[in-house]
Amino acid sequence: MSSRAPQDTGHHRLWSVDEHLADVLAAVRPLEPIELQLLDAQGCVLVEDVTVPVALPPFDNSSMDGYAVRTADVQGASEEFPAVLAVVGDVAAGSGDLPTVGPGQAARIMTGAPLPPGAEAVVPVEWTDGGTGGGAASGMTPASSAPEGAAGEVRVHRPAEARAHVRSRGSDVQAGDLALAAGTVLGPPQIALLAAIGRGTVRVRPRPRVVVLSTGSELVQPGEALAAGTIYDSNSFALAAAARDAGAIAYRVGAVADDADTLRSTIEDQLIRADLLVTTGGVSVGAYDVVKEALTTAGTGDGEEPQAGGVDFRKLAMQPGKPQGFGTVGPDHTPLLALPGNPVSSYVSFELFVRPAIRALMGLPTAQVSRPSVRAVLKADAPLGSPAGRRQFLRGKYDPEAGTVSPVGGSGSHLIAALAHADSLMVVPEDVTSVEPGTELEVIPLG
Repeated sequence: MSSRAPQDTGHHRLWSVDEHLADVLAAVRPLEPIELQLLDAQGCVLVEDVTVPVALPPFDNSSMDGYAVRTADVQGASEEFPAVLAVVGDVAAGSGDLPTVGPGQAARIMTGAPLPPGAEAVVPVEWTDGGTGGGAASGMTPASSAPEGAAGEVRVHRPAEARAHVRSRGSDVQAGDLALAAGTVLGPPQIALLAAIGRGTVRVRPRPRVVVLSTGSELVQPGEALAAGTIYDSNSFALAAAARDAGAIAYRVGAVADDADTLRSTIEDQLIRADLLVTTGGVSVGAYDVVKEALTTAGTGDGEEPQAGGVDFRKLAMQPGKPQGFGTVGPDHTPLLALPGNPVSSYVSFELFVRPAIRALMGLPTAQVSRPSVRAVLKADAPLGSPAGRRQFLRGKYDPEAGTVSPVGGSGSHLIAALAHADSLMVVPEDVTSVEPGTELEVIPLG
């Protein structure tokens, strides 16, 4: 894709990557919070502080399968001189009716079961004969097949300190503690904590619904036969997958034909399920650039500020991805980003502009909407060239151990195979035209 044209002025000026991103983020408002069931809230951002209503664990409980004992009864116990205790019953996880452990007594106890009254410590079953009268036990006989195991005697071969193998009430969190702060993204561990403190629902910003439309009469859906002059539609798959990866619910609309009326009506149909629309293709200056034709409204030509309900098409000082469109459409002013059709251009544009927009809709703070970048040393056989006045994004393979990055494939904006083998983007600034091997570069890891 040629990006070496002289810099435009006036209405046709080149916009910087940062200016365009700032405009996109200024127009995106976080979605309204809703109450969701825990599993439906996965990946969402919490909008309220959650405090702990009950201590975790809510009672003293055993961390081992074994016997609940009084420490005085097992003091000095050894294999040669075991402490012999009367077993007064079983305590299973979930037990409500607990036997009291008196002097010279023990209760069989399972992991997670409440510590019975009178007991001060838990002796693991491996430190006992398991009630069999033999040597050291390797486990307990199941309660169903050996009810007599809960009675009789047990020989304890080792002493236990007070509170040994006991998880104290509130040792995880205390009632009134802050469990999760507003702004937390809910992953599996956070959902586990919410469930553990008894929260069935939680107030979050929902995952944004992103509709991806690819345009082009030459596009064929994977699985169908290619005719002369056609190619498979990869962009809608790449961008729908990327939207999902960013935290959105993605809807893919494959291959809208190059007809402005068809595209307009398709967009109108999709608005019902879209918090954000992403189109790919048809944004340049060709005779069949249908997205531009369909969405350019009076008073919003190249380089002017987007007006309410209009889409602004501009040229950016970047490679790949020079032609971009952005604005709002429909009665609710749904944000729309129009990306170039070249596969690499569209993917790079997604990373720079759409992913931050999705994460802003989720309610993440500005500092967290873009991927963090790192510095790495260029490892290459020859210098990398870059057009003057353009911020170039090249595919790279980043080695965090060595702190190096190597180029993958060429700079062509159609090279999907190279993109599939890259794990990062190397950023060459606007004022740099050549990067020598050994130079430190900004790198955006895509993991």
